[in-house]
Amino acid sequence: MIERERLSRPGGTSGGLGQFLLGLVMAVGGGYLFLDRVTVVSAPWRLWGMNGFGISLIPFLFGVFFLFLNGRSIVGWLLTIAGLVIIAFGVLSNMDIFFRPTSLFQTLLMLVLLVGGLALIVRSLRAL
Repeated sequence: MIERERLSRPGGTSGGLGQFLLGLVMAVGGGYLFLDRVTVVSAPWRLWGMNGFGISLIPFLFGVFFLFLNGRSIVGWLLTIAGLVIIAFGVLSNMDIFFRPTSLFQTLLMLVLLVGGLALIVRSLRAL
Protein backbone atom coordinates (compact mmCIF):
# COMPACT_ATOMS: atom_id res chain seq x y z
CA MET A 1 0.00 0.00 0.00
CA ILE A 2 2.80 2.40 0.92
CA GLU A 3 4.71 1.55 -2.27
CA ARG A 4 1.61 2.16 -4.41
CA GLU A 5 0.98 5.50 -2.72
CA ARG A 6 4.61 6.45 -3.23
CA LEU A 7 4.37 5.75 -6.97
CA SER A 8 1.25 7.89 -7.31
CA ARG A 9 2.96 10.84 -5.62
CA PRO A 10 6.05 11.84 -7.61
CA GLY A 11 8.36 14.15 -5.73
CA GLY A 12 6.33 13.56 -2.56
CA THR A 13 3.43 15.69 -3.85
CA SER A 14 -0.16 14.81 -4.63
CA GLY A 15 0.34 14.98 -8.41
CA GLY A 16 0.01 11.80 -10.43
CA LEU A 17 2.72 9.58 -11.86
CA GLY A 18 0.78 9.19 -15.11
CA GLN A 19 0.60 12.95 -15.55
CA PHE A 20 4.34 13.22 -14.90
CA LEU A 21 5.19 10.48 -17.42
CA LEU A 22 2.88 11.95 -20.07
CA GLY A 23 4.50 15.35 -19.55
CA LEU A 24 7.96 13.81 -19.76
CA VAL A 25 7.17 12.02 -23.04
CA MET A 26 5.63 15.20 -24.49
CA ALA A 27 8.55 17.39 -23.43
CA VAL A 28 11.19 14.97 -24.71
CA GLY A 29 9.31 14.49 -28.00
CA GLY A 30 8.74 18.21 -28.53
CA GLY A 31 12.31 19.04 -27.57
CA TYR A 32 13.67 16.43 -29.95
CA LEU A 33 11.52 17.61 -32.85
CA PHE A 34 12.47 21.24 -32.18
CA LEU A 35 16.21 20.59 -31.88
CA ASP A 36 16.12 18.34 -34.93
CA ARG A 37 15.20 21.40 -37.03
CA VAL A 38 18.19 23.41 -35.80
CA THR A 39 21.36 23.55 -37.90
CA VAL A 40 24.62 24.62 -36.29
CA VAL A 41 27.46 25.90 -38.47
CA SER A 42 30.87 26.86 -37.20
CA ALA A 43 33.30 29.03 -39.09
CA PRO A 44 37.07 28.96 -38.56
CA TRP A 45 38.00 31.68 -36.13
CA ARG A 46 40.90 34.02 -36.46
CA LEU A 47 43.04 35.69 -33.82
CA TRP A 48 45.57 38.29 -34.97
CA GLY A 49 45.36 36.92 -38.50
CA MET A 50 46.16 33.34 -37.50
CA ASN A 51 44.07 30.29 -36.79
CA GLY A 52 42.49 31.08 -33.42
CA PHE A 53 41.92 27.46 -32.47
CA GLY A 54 45.59 26.56 -32.77
CA ILE A 55 46.62 29.51 -30.61
CA SER A 56 43.99 28.65 -28.00
CA LEU A 57 45.54 25.20 -27.59
CA ILE A 58 48.84 26.62 -26.32
CA PRO A 59 47.80 27.36 -22.70
CA PHE A 60 45.82 24.10 -22.56
CA LEU A 61 48.76 22.00 -23.74
CA PHE A 62 51.21 23.72 -21.36
CA GLY A 63 48.74 23.13 -18.54
CA VAL A 64 48.47 19.44 -19.38
CA PHE A 65 52.29 19.26 -19.58
CA PHE A 66 52.65 20.76 -16.08
CA LEU A 67 49.94 18.47 -14.71
CA PHE A 68 51.76 15.42 -16.03
CA LEU A 69 54.90 16.65 -14.27
CA ASN A 70 53.05 17.34 -11.02
CA GLY A 71 49.34 16.65 -10.58
CA ARG A 72 49.12 19.27 -7.81
CA SER A 73 50.65 22.07 -9.88
CA ILE A 74 48.55 25.20 -9.44
CA VAL A 75 50.01 26.71 -12.61
CA GLY A 76 49.14 23.52 -14.49
CA TRP A 77 45.54 23.57 -13.27
CA LEU A 78 45.16 27.29 -14.02
CA LEU A 79 46.55 26.92 -17.55
CA THR A 80 44.45 23.84 -18.27
CA ILE A 81 41.23 25.45 -17.05
CA ALA A 82 42.02 28.74 -18.82
CA GLY A 83 42.76 26.85 -22.05
CA LEU A 84 39.47 24.95 -21.85
CA VAL A 85 37.55 28.19 -21.20
CA ILE A 86 39.25 29.88 -24.17
CA ILE A 87 38.49 26.92 -26.45
CA ALA A 88 34.84 26.75 -25.32
CA PHE A 89 34.40 30.51 -25.72
CA GLY A 90 36.03 30.46 -29.17
CA VAL A 91 33.86 27.61 -30.41
CA LEU A 92 30.63 29.07 -29.02
CA SER A 93 31.32 32.60 -30.23
CA ASN A 94 31.90 31.42 -33.80
CA MET A 95 28.79 29.30 -34.18
CA ASP A 96 25.85 30.30 -36.32
CA ILE A 97 22.57 28.66 -35.35
CA PHE A 98 19.75 28.44 -37.89
CA PHE A 99 16.21 27.12 -37.61
CA ARG A 100 15.58 25.22 -40.83
CA PRO A 101 12.41 26.12 -42.74
CA THR A 102 9.39 24.18 -41.55
CA SER A 103 5.65 24.59 -41.73
CA LEU A 104 3.75 26.64 -39.17
CA PHE A 105 1.81 23.54 -38.15
CA GLN A 106 4.98 21.58 -37.40
CA THR A 107 6.49 24.49 -35.48
CA LEU A 108 3.35 24.91 -33.37
CA LEU A 109 3.18 21.16 -32.78
CA MET A 110 6.80 21.11 -31.55
CA LEU A 111 6.33 24.07 -29.24
CA VAL A 112 2.97 22.87 -27.84
CA LEU A 113 4.46 19.44 -27.08
CA LEU A 114 7.50 20.99 -25.42
CA VAL A 115 5.73 23.65 -23.35
CA GLY A 116 2.68 21.48 -22.60
CA GLY A 117 4.89 18.62 -21.45
CA LEU A 118 6.91 20.91 -19.18
CA ALA A 119 3.66 22.29 -17.74
CA LEU A 120 2.38 18.77 -17.00
CA ILE A 121 5.65 17.87 -15.30
CA VAL A 122 5.53 20.96 -13.08
CA ARG A 123 1.82 20.40 -12.37
CA SER A 124 2.41 16.78 -11.35
CA LEU A 125 5.20 17.77 -8.94
CA ARG A 126 3.30 20.67 -7.41
CA ALA A 127 1.32 20.04 -4.25
CA LEU A 128 -2.44 20.37 -4.84
